[in-house]
Amino acid sequence: MANFEYIALDAKGEESAGTISANDEADASNQLRRQGLYPTSLAAAGKGGVDSKAKSRVKKAQKSKSKAKGRAGGKVKSKVLMIFTRQLATLVEAGLPLLRGLTVLANQEKNKNMQKTINALADSVQSGSTFSEGLGQHPRIFDKLYVNMVKAGELGGVLELVLVRLAEYSEKAQKLKNKIVSAMVYPMIVMFIAVIIVVFLMMVIVPKFEKIFSEMLGDKPLPAITRFVIGFSRGIQDNWLMLSVGFAVLFVAWKVFSATKGGAKVIDRLKLKMPLIGPIQLKSSVSRFARTLGTLVTSGVPILQALGITRETAGNLIVAEAVDKVHEAVREGESIVAPLEASRVFPAMVISMVDVGEETGQLPDMLLKIADVYDDEVDNAVDAMTSMLEPIMIVFLALIVGTIVIALFMPMISIITEMNAG
Repeated sequence: MANFEYIALDAKGEESAGTISANDEADASNQLRRQGLYPTSLAAAGKGGVDSKAKSRVKKAQKSKSKAKGRAGGKVKSKVLMIFTRQLATLVEAGLPLLRGLTVLANQEKNKNMQKTINALADSVQSGSTFSEGLGQHPRIFDKLYVNMVKAGELGGVLELVLVRLAEYSEKAQKLKNKIVSAMVYPMIVMFIAVIIVVFLMMVIVPKFEKIFSEMLGDKPLPAITRFVIGFSRGIQDNWLMLSVGFAVLFVAWKVFSATKGGAKVIDRLKLKMPLIGPIQLKSSVSRFARTLGTLVTSGVPILQALGITRETAGNLIVAEAVDKVHEAVREGESIVAPLEASRVFPAMVISMVDVGEETGQLPDMLLKIADVYDDEVDNAVDAMTSMLEPIMIVFLALIVGTIVIALFMPMISIITEMNAG
């Protein structure tokens, strides 16, 4: 067999260049036509091949097209992906062909990155690729969970059902994420306001009062709390640059530490053990584990592959390690329950429900029930934490500001008393 260089057109009229092995030129032409390509130039590679300038032009065009496809796979927000999944599931479930559904969604999509990605998916499906293969070309948007569920749906002929499950999974995951983020926003805002107020008082207000005290009281001793506040103010004024650099160094060190595997593991372990926030983090991780594994297995993804995907999407390294041990146990033919219990991460109720699910052959349904239960528990825990944090943060802010105000007004009482006596 010999190698033949070719330039050919596809069904869309786009040019491509390459090399093919064949017995002769006729055989090479037939092979290309079976691939849906129509050769415009074909010659043996050892005899000069096709025109070098034409081949260079076609390869340059292919490279530009590849770069354009790469740009189409930009990152999008989870909310945008959730809406796309729900809309596509609704269209396909209503009987609309997949390609037509993608075209409709591309025309109405406002997010530019998502619109380019949907167009790329439509082109991929139109050229004969499966939907899951098209999704796999955009890993920054569609994770392994998404791609494998769609692949399982295609193989089982239930793509519309899988898309509906994906939409439900995305919506519940987004709802849980929003709940946790909203719970964290309040204390962060209060802490930020507290820092701004303290810095303003220490840098602007306290120095003015210090000047008044020195003019009005002279060498008379100030109350201990006033001396402490003035000393703290001087420390901030004299060392503000050093303090700023110190905070910046700490921030960078934290980022570097959290980027390492060991550091991320320590941080994730602390997240699970923190007061108030720790139980919410654990319940959220358990819910994500149960919903991801349950949704994958229900959709027809093999259990070992489903456990591997669940491990990668766990969101916490401690939970991911526990899932990895489960994966190893199942691969050896063992039960899921023993490694779950040995990890000491999952609550006893989860282990009991998984045990019952295995015994009755209803593990996927039991996992989804666990996810629903823990979603409700996360909601209740977040509400309880928010109601508890509100008065705590208000009292905390009042103590800081109140201490500074008292420290400044105690000497003022002495000044007013002396002025009245005079």
